[in-house]
Amino acid sequence: PTDGDAVATALRETREELGLALGAERVWGRLRTVPSREGMLVTPVVANLGPLEDVTLTPNPQEVEEVFTIPLDHLLQAENQGYTHYRAKGRYSHTLPVFLHGPHRVWGLTAIITELTLELLAPDLY
Repeated sequence: PTDGDAVATALRETREELGLALGAERVWGRLRTVPSREGMLVTPVVANLGPLEDVTLTPNPQEVEEVFTIPLDHLLQAENQGYTHYRAKGRYSHTLPVFLHGPHRVWGLTAIITELTLELLAPDLY
């Protein structure tokens, strides 16, 4: 409640989880709000971090297990995109995107946010 809005919350969470302090001037905008599996509403915030070589992250081990990057051109290649179909009580339930990158699989809410970001950044390619 003390953050004020979704952007302030995202900037605080980025600082707490990754040790990365960004100013509001780095924020490009917000994506549409999406529900989490737990029923929380999440408002993704997109920001420009600048060149990754200049970014130093200090992940909070209590909140972040691993940090990795995926190039935009990799995400846009069809062989790195897919969908997972879920079943509940023996019947089709829903479908979610999944992105592959070496040993990493981006799925769940992160994949939904990644898909929304690709639709925004590369509408003619994704």
